[in-house]
Amino acid sequence: MRSLLRRFALAALIAPAAAFGVSMFASPAEAAPAAVQEQSLQTEVTRLTNAQRTAHGCAAVTVNVRLTAAAVDHSAWMAQTGTFSHTGRAGSTFLVRARAAGFARPAGENIAWGYRTAAEVVNAWMKSPGHRANILNCKSKTVGVGAVRNAVGAPYYTQVFGF
Repeated sequence: MRSLLRRFALAALIAPAAAFGVSMFASPAEAAPAAVQEQSLQTEVTRLTNAQRTAHGCAAVTVNVRLTAAAVDHSAWMAQTGTFSHTGRAGSTFLVRARAAGFARPAGENIAWGYRTAAEVVNAWMKSPGHRANILNCKSKTVGVGAVRNAVGAPYYTQVFGF
């Protein structure tokens, strides 16, 4: 829990990488391996989320491409801007982002940054009451996960649930 709180507190103190002259964009050659790693993280976050759900009496959620698009977009925005917030581009909320992606009934959102593995991020969410409640909301039927790395390789995660 202390580690989770420390990461959240540090998020408010970290300036965007661009402020230090670090490029926020990868070349196509660099982007391809990163995209594979990010897809792998997304898949593993979903698998571990479903393991938690089924262990606690909920049905597994299925991956929804629209929620995934909203989650990836928010993670990319956070990674590019160095922002860590549920409030996104132009003041958007997860409800606005999910609906803009074509999903009518969003249920909740989890975000995180800096965790190296899917297991670390899911474990941290399970130790946080609000994030845990989103994962274990048995009324949720679908999920979208976005994992996007910033210019220095730190992953930003967004998990959006839907009814």
